[in-house]
Amino acid sequence: MSGAPALRHIWLCADDYGISPGVNRAIRDLIARGRLNATSVMVVGPAIGRDEAANLEAARAKAARCAIGLHVTLTSPFRPLTMHFRPLDGGLFPTFPRLLRAGLLRRLDVEIVRAEIMVQLAAFVDLFGRAPDFVDGHQHVQLYPQVRDAFLSATEQAAPKAWVRQGGSHATLARRLGAPKALFLDVLSAQFRRRATRAGLSFNPAFAGAYDFSSGSDFSLLMRQFLQDLPAEGLIMCHPGFVDDVLIGLDPLTVQREREHAYLGGEQFPELLAESNVTLA
Repeated sequence: MSGAPALRHIWLCADDYGISPGVNRAIRDLIARGRLNATSVMVVGPAIGRDEAANLEAARAKAARCAIGLHVTLTSPFRPLTMHFRPLDGGLFPTFPRLLRAGLLRRLDVEIVRAEIMVQLAAFVDLFGRAPDFVDGHQHVQLYPQVRDAFLSATEQAAPKAWVRQGGSHATLARRLGAPKALFLDVLSAQFRRRATRAGLSFNPAFAGAYDFSSGSDFSLLMRQFLQDLPAEGLIMCHPGFVDDVLIGLDPLTVQREREHAYLGGEQFPELLAESNVTLA
């Protein structure tokens, strides 16, 4: 008789640490309870500083294993850390459609984008005293044409041991065709993976977690779907949080964050992990 199949270790990564106090608090709660094993920090967010970084490190100390990464942010309503970043919208980063369009049309200055990413990497080191364990991007900016060149170059220089996040899925073609956002990330990720390999940077073998974030989405059902085709070391993106005034002023994704937190902190989630032969530890 063959033995039980080996547990699949995966990464469950909460994005947006630093966007608001309520989001920070929810992420720390789940990390300390072993319900997350990665989070990415938005160093341009309004709720990040030495105290919030120290609080995150304290939560990580209670967990068996948790990676802390940099959430490179290049889209509004956030402001760049460098003085000469372009394009800008009233002093803010451009919207993600404008940034993506500029990259597709080859209208970005790669060196200007790279300088901003380098400064964000340096800000992370200043907060945590070390390079990030991994580097990803808010609204998947790391995958955009031209931005990916700047992103990979900056990471290779400033954090060569970090892994980077790609957005390609191992889901069946039929499932990908039914999820336009996931399919779009698949397309963008093909070139990203090739260039990351040339740069000597490792990356997650597969990605899941993209959905339309509508208030009617059943996150428990979505999580089951995310786990179905995910190989070992694959990554699921999530956005748990508690809604506060800071979050409301910055991001349309609000109530769904609380639903994600409630599910990940509840009893159904560890049962699903066990049923799926998956571990975060």
